[in-house]
Amino acid sequence: MTTDIDFMQLALDLAKQAAALGEVPVGAIVVKDNVVIGRGGNSPIALHDPTAHAEIMAMREAAAYLGNYRLVDCTLYVTLEPCAMCSGAMQHARIAKLVYGASDPKTGACGSVVNLMAEPKLNHHTEVIGGILAVECGAVLSDFFRQRRVLSKQ
Repeated sequence: MTTDIDFMQLALDLAKQAAALGEVPVGAIVVKDNVVIGRGGNSPIALHDPTAHAEIMAMREAAAYLGNYRLVDCTLYVTLEPCAMCSGAMQHARIAKLVYGASDPKTGACGSVVNLMAEPKLNHHTEVIGGILAVECGAVLSDFFRQRRVLSKQ
């Protein structure tokens, strides 16, 4: 049986691929019945699409795979705590469980800034587990932004 750490490592690999393309390094996968059915890396720059976050890309692929926009009984793994847009999309898709790596103190919508997943007025509540490979996920982001600062000073 594959563990949360194993799945998060797959998401981390996608984050590193996004970084290599000049995108903010966030990676996500959707899993159903222990099988990866959706993958995504951040790609708003390449696609000229502000909604092309890793989570959205992974959910789009998973929905196409299932032939249904509802991703019932699915788990989404992502290297960074989701923003409000991605959290809302997960609720609309009925994602059962979210597992994320690093917290996002600037835009995190699963407890860091706001907690949309626990909002009692909303009709779907996704189970949330944070902090899986948090150090590794955070390091990929920190390294990416450190490199960008160095390049901008040159």
